[in-house]
Amino acid sequence: MSVPSEKNRTTPAEQTDAVPRRTVAVLGPGGVGGLLAAVLSRAGHRVICLAGEPTARVLRRDGIHVRSPQFGEFTARVEARTELHEPVDLCLVTVKQTALTAAVERIAPEAVADGVVVPLLNGVEHAAELRRRFGEERVVPGVVRVESTRVAPGAVEHGSPFTEIDLAGPPERLADLAGMLRAAGVRTRVIEDEPTVLWGKLAFLAPFALLTTRHGLPIGRVRTEHRAELTALVAEAAAVGRFCGAAVDPDRTLALYDAFPAEAKSSMQRDAEAGRALELDAIGGALLRAADRQGVPVPLAARLVAELTAGAATRS
Repeated sequence: MSVPSEKNRTTPAEQTDAVPRRTVAVLGPGGVGGLLAAVLSRAGHRVICLAGEPTARVLRRDGIHVRSPQFGEFTARVEARTELHEPVDLCLVTVKQTALTAAVERIAPEAVADGVVVPLLNGVEHAAELRRRFGEERVVPGVVRVESTRVAPGAVEHGSPFTEIDLAGPPERLADLAGMLRAAGVRTRVIEDEPTVLWGKLAFLAPFALLTTRHGLPIGRVRTEHRAELTALVAEAAAVGRFCGAAVDPDRTLALYDAFPAEAKSSMQRDAEAGRALELDAIGGALLRAADRQGVPVPLAARLVAELTAGAATRS
C-alpha cells in the first residue's frame, strides 16, 4: 500500500497481484464499520474488528451478517478484539464522534506506525485529534456516503444502493488504498483538497441532520414542508465551507436532497428517536465554531443548534 508504511456465508476471495491481501482494523463495527469490515473480508483481506468484549464475542462466534441491495446477503468471518497492538496496514475509524476519545485508546500508536488511519466520522474537527495521537502522516481523512444500520451486534442492514468514500490526499500516494476499496465494491475517489472533502460532507450533512431531527420528519417532508429553512441552511453551511477553503455548491447540495428517497432519515434523527446521544456538537457545533472564526453569520444554524441542545437537555 503506497501509504506510510456454506449458505449465505462467504469465504475469502481469490486475491490478485493488483490487490494483495492486507490486514485491516476496523474501530467501531457498527452500521458503517460493520459493512466495510464485511465487504473487505469478503474481498479476501484479514479484518480485525475492535469493540467491547460483548460485541467482540459475538463477532468472533458469528461473523458479520449483511443484508444489502448493493452487496446481497452474506456473512463474513472477521477477527475481533478489544485492543489492537499488532501492526496493520489500514485502520478504519468508524465510531461516533461522541465516542472517539475513549475509542482510540483501543489502538496502540505503534500498531499503525507503518500503516494508515482513515477516519470516516461526521464533522471536520476529528482529524486534528487523531493526528495528535497517531502522527500527521498516518492520518488520511475521508468521508463516507452510505445508509447502513447495525440492527444487532454483527448484523448490518445496508439501505442505500451505493457505498461511496472520498479520501483526502495526494492521488499517487493513495492509489493503492483507493484500489483496495474499489475492489471490495466501494466507489472511491481521491481528492487532494482536504477542506473540500470534509466540508463537502458537512455542508450536506448539517442541514440534513439539523432539520430532520428538529422537526422529527424524513427528508421528503422537510424538503417540501420546510423548503425555505432547508434552502437558507444550505446557503449558510456553504458560505462557511467556502470561507474555510472548500469548493461547496449549494445548488448541487439541494439537488442531492431532492434525489434522496422521501423516507430517508439522518443518523442524528435516528439517534434522537432511539434516545441515544446526538452528534450535535460534531455537526452543528463544528459549523458554528467555524462560522465564528470566519465571521460568517449563520442565524438559522445557531437557532436550530440551540433548540436541539435544549431538547436534548430536557430528555436527559
